Amino acid sequence: MLISWFSKKQNSVALSTTEAEYIAAGSCCAQIMWMKQQLLDYGFNFVKVTIRCDNTSAICLEKNPVHHSITKHIDIRYHFIKDHIEKGDIELVFVPAQEQVADIFTKPLDEQTFSKFRLELGLCEIE
Repeated sequence: MLISWFSKKQNSVALSTTEAEYIAAGSCCAQIMWMKQQLLDYGFNFVKVTIRCDNTSAICLEKNPVHHSITKHIDIRYHFIKDHIEKGDIELVFVPAQEQVADIFTKPLDEQTFSKFRLELGLCEIE
């Protein structure tokens, strides 16, 4: 499992969690496309990469080819993901919030959930 994580202030203001997730997925897609190219240079070819998202509204927004009035103010660069979903480079799938492994990097978790996610990432406990 390859995971990339970073945190930065977004340049645009999201009016809803759907928009925030959409913008984040667009940024993630751009990073994935860069990583795919880098790995291709080393002989690793990934045809379709999965992005796991816990927001069903953002998934519906990204899979719908029609731009709704609620998305017209979102910067065009964030619609980049739609092209790559259509090309088959990226697959956007729903994951329930309690199974979102990336939360280990961004949210305070109880010990049981933290340990579960740590094991899923293949990290061992240092004593």
